[in-house]
Amino acid sequence: MPSIDAAALLRGASLRVTRPRVAVLAMVSENPHSDADTIATAVRRDLGSVSTQAVYDVLRALTEAGLVRRIEPAGSPARFETRVGDNHHHLVCRDCGAIADVSCAVGEAPCLHAEDPRGYLLDEAEVTFWGVCPDCRGAGRAID
Repeated sequence: MPSIDAAALLRGASLRVTRPRVAVLAMVSENPHSDADTIATAVRRDLGSVSTQAVYDVLRALTEAGLVRRIEPAGSPARFETRVGDNHHHLVCRDCGAIADVSCAVGEAPCLHAEDPRGYLLDEAEVTFWGVCPDCRGAGRAID
């Protein structure tokens, strides 16, 4: 995965460039679908002392600025990724919890059109495909 220029992305989103923001954005870019605790651990390895609350605050700011997308697969903590704006979906392994991206199968965003949106202005459709990943299938941990 190519490196990102986190500082330029932050400036482009009118966010102050701080070491925690740069570290969090870079970590999420390099490790998509990470949860906040994993991100905090990696950022601490890089910067030293950074509170978990500071990481949550940075993730919230990055999500609100549209630099990061937050996904919440059922039964899992929130996960974060830098692939934003393309309305892609996710594959989730029922066994190990691995998450992978899958492009929108058909149509334009939103990929799904509600038969009756009940007055809502739809701007995103989120689809999660559940199954068993190739690693778990190969390890015999799942029944075909």
